[in-house]
Amino acid sequence: MIVPQTRLLLWISLIVLPFAAVGATVPGALVISAVLIGGLLAAVVIDAFLARGQLVGIRVQMPEVVRLQKDRPGVIEVRVQNETLQPRGLRLGFAFPREIATERDDRTTLLPANAAVSRVDWEVTPNRRGQYVFERVYLEAASPMGFWAVRASQSAKCELRVYPNLFDERKNVAALFLRRGELGAHAHRQAGQGRDFEKLRMYVPGDSYDEIHWKASAKRGHPVTKVFQVERTQEVYVIVDASRLTARELTVNDATTTTLERFVTAALILGLAAEQQGDQFGLITFSDRVLSFVRAKNGQAHYDACRDRLYTLHPQQVTPDFEELCSFIRLRLRKRALLIFLTALDDPLLAESFAKATQLISRQHLLIVNMLQPPGAAPLFSDENVGSIDDLYRRLGGHLQWNSLRELEKVLKRRGVRFSLLDAEKLAAQVVAQHADVKRRQLL
Repeated sequence: MIVPQTRLLLWISLIVLPFAAVGATVPGALVISAVLIGGLLAAVVIDAFLARGQLVGIRVQMPEVVRLQKDRPGVIEVRVQNETLQPRGLRLGFAFPREIATERDDRTTLLPANAAVSRVDWEVTPNRRGQYVFERVYLEAASPMGFWAVRASQSAKCELRVYPNLFDERKNVAALFLRRGELGAHAHRQAGQGRDFEKLRMYVPGDSYDEIHWKASAKRGHPVTKVFQVERTQEVYVIVDASRLTARELTVNDATTTTLERFVTAALILGLAAEQQGDQFGLITFSDRVLSFVRAKNGQAHYDACRDRLYTLHPQQVTPDFEELCSFIRLRLRKRALLIFLTALDDPLLAESFAKATQLISRQHLLIVNMLQPPGAAPLFSDENVGSIDDLYRRLGGHLQWNSLRELEKVLKRRGVRFSLLDAEKLAAQVVAQHADVKRRQLL
């Protein structure tokens, strides 16, 4: 497609309009006016004919996959092939979605002479995680005289994968990711009630008969006790709720986010922590059905697979089905594992449904249920700043909500299920601390 440029309109206003008026009013100036106007029109026509070849030999290449992090600047590498090797001015444009922030949707660049391939780095900042696909790139080049611009589009499929931003969260649990010997958490063995044999030691009154090594005791002539090493490889599953209640907005570090966004970030941080501790990490996402299931493994490829399941997870306007979830877990997970639920149970009907459904799996697995602390949910007299009747009624409503969650905690505790209300800003660190506590106390 050919479109007129500002230069063409300028020359028409400078030559065509004035000389047409002069030729019509001045008797001897008609021929001169006609020559000038005709010359300009001829140049415009020739320039339009030559403009059609300005995009010949231009090919735009983009990477198939670009990985970015939410709220962190990134670069899309665009490569432009110039088969003619002639210097050209080129304007590039993309139809960026509103979730991808950039300074400009189009950009003008100069292709140097004798350069078959030129590189253009396009800086973008995604403000929402997810998957975004570009299928077309738009090109524009000026004609040799600048009267026209020729426009075209090419197929250039590029997939943008925007992952959660884990930079700030990793700083809060940095000790788990330091492998150096001077700082951070030091790797060491622990002796306890595991299943990996560690060593023999003298019998101490109170040791169980099952721990006595009878053959070694017979050889040495006195009781000898077996000491086991803590099992280093355990299966840890994080179960992420993506139903309607996780779409609620909240404020974390002066930024607006959603409950599900915090769950996804905490799940990925827990995966890194489990990898560092030598455990196998698995993932289950659900709403009114099980959305995805990744069996517990370890390794970078496995972590990438879990991350790919989470970065496109968004809240769904449905009610969670806990019975189907627990039935799925009972059928698919045969080995005892640590199950960390990230869900919302401040709806009394959902809380009752969850407590009933967990009876299927609470005896086989170790369950830890986490939800974010609801705003205002606190005992009635915990806050002294009550200045009006409205404040009093709000405190009363928060007390009733807090009391119902306390009752839920008692019901789950009787079934061996741990229930916790966590802080939105410290969610990832608190979930990692729960996993470390289970490892330390050998609860699994």
